[in-house]
Amino acid sequence: MKFSREVKTAILAIGTILLFIFGYSFLKGTNLLDKNRMFFVTYDNVEGLAKASPVTINGLTVGKVNNIEFLNNQGTLLVSFSIKEPNFEFSKNSSVRIYSSGLLGGKSLGLFPKYDLKNMAVSGDTLVGSVEDDMLVAVTKALGPLEDKVNSTLATLDVLLLSVTELLDQKTRTNLQSAISNLNTTMVSLNGASSTLDGLLKENTEKLDRTFTNLDEMAVSFNTFSDSLATLETGRLFSEFQSVVSRFNTIATGLENGDGSMGKLLKDEQLYENLEGASKQLEALLKDVKLNPNRYIHVSVFGKNNKEYETPDNPEQ
Repeated sequence: MKFSREVKTAILAIGTILLFIFGYSFLKGTNLLDKNRMFFVTYDNVEGLAKASPVTINGLTVGKVNNIEFLNNQGTLLVSFSIKEPNFEFSKNSSVRIYSSGLLGGKSLGLFPKYDLKNMAVSGDTLVGSVEDDMLVAVTKALGPLEDKVNSTLATLDVLLLSVTELLDQKTRTNLQSAISNLNTTMVSLNGASSTLDGLLKENTEKLDRTFTNLDEMAVSFNTFSDSLATLETGRLFSEFQSVVSRFNTIATGLENGDGSMGKLLKDEQLYENLEGASKQLEALLKDVKLNPNRYIHVSVFGKNNKEYETPDNPEQ
């Protein structure tokens, strides 16, 4: 079948137009062969969102913004976007949030899906929109309470500095300077004492070493002595001590009962009275010998006869 030149020209022109349309759409990021789903969302402020901005789900780019236009005279904006994932299902309760894709990057749409099998979203539905604060706004909000605290702290510090200024008058500053000067003098004295102590320690290092050596030897001797005490037959010592105590108890019992010489001496009243009388007679005899020695001692140089003993008038004197 042969076509005329006009038909061929028309087919070529139509093909060129279609190829141009397809290429232009492809350069804009739209593939006419893809079966995209279209959704809508409204905002009061799109925060700089532009056409062809990416649409993401959990960070994965799944579509783009197709158009942004005014919905009414109150300034409400209608954003239309397409999703090229035909098998990803979500409900109408899902939210679409405008967020910053980076510190210096532009705005993007983030789809936060919710799953409700009874209310699944279809192409052409209008979803719920929200706007996420960008990093600068978030930092500003976070720094707001901190700014109040800093202002309060600065006010308190200002009052404190005024109080310190009033406190540090000329007299106080003079006293502080004097105290610092005295402290410097004290530090110099301490340095001198430290140097003297260092010299003393250096001169007596050997003596200190010998002292510590003697202490070590004393500790070893004490440990040996402790070991010796620990090895003593404490049971035997205790038994002998009990035996001695028993003997003392026996002696005390005998004395209490009047057994033996000591017991009789303690218990026999007649013996006590005789001893007391003998003691008195001995005492009288000693007094008489002291007062009248001639009665008992006779010294004859020429051989005279001794006088007979005369009984004193008071024999007790």
